[in-house]
Amino acid sequence: MIDIKHLSKSFGKNQVLQDISTHIAPGEKVVIIGPSGSGKSTFLRCLNLMEQPSAGEIWFDGQQVNGEKTDINQIRQQLGMVFQHFNLFPNMTVRKNITLAPVRTGLMTQAQADETAARLLQRVGLLDKADAYPGQLSGGQKQRIAIVRAMAMNPKALLFDEPTSALDPEMVGEVLSVMKELASEGMTMVVVTHEIGFAKEVASRVMFMNEGQIVEQGTPAAIFGAPQHPRLQEFLSRVL
Repeated sequence: MIDIKHLSKSFGKNQVLQDISTHIAPGEKVVIIGPSGSGKSTFLRCLNLMEQPSAGEIWFDGQQVNGEKTDINQIRQQLGMVFQHFNLFPNMTVRKNITLAPVRTGLMTQAQADETAARLLQRVGLLDKADAYPGQLSGGQKQRIAIVRAMAMNPKALLFDEPTSALDPEMVGEVLSVMKELASEGMTMVVVTHEIGFAKEVASRVMFMNEGQIVEQGTPAAIFGAPQHPRLQEFLSRVL
């Protein structure tokens, strides 16, 4: 589904990603962990060109994402993104936030988009908030709406950039439960998170990043139960 070949990214003289190569299969749940500043979010943002790679190739579903002739907006319709700070439009209702992209891109009529929004809102327990504005919602509600907005495009894969780190602790569970449900239904997911419990429960593969490289990766049992790399051992001793 996603193929990454020799990906590097620099901001001026600061090299944030160093020669990363990996791939993500359809249906995989890849959870990326690591210390702050290790390049996790930059890596994720390169996958849909929110950051332009300095070198390397990114392929999604057989298309080169960073190819010269690629229509990145077409790829982003299939490769949804959920942000740390929700990124909802504050001047639009919840329903409008969800239906805007499917209608604008011609994926659905307004009636179809409204129906999809209602179905997805029902699913995350927020149908009664359809006509509310983001400012009237809690952080957990906003993030569930952000996930619904990404789902409304019927994507092939979803990217999550620290989706719970801006939330109060008691709201984290309601967002993670929606993500777990998506995972159980076979959605391809790449998740940058500090939620180790989520990684243990949901991930098919855990990647540990440090200083712009994937230092170690494997099943949750291998990464958390028998970490090999000294830096990973040190990291886990601090977070577990």
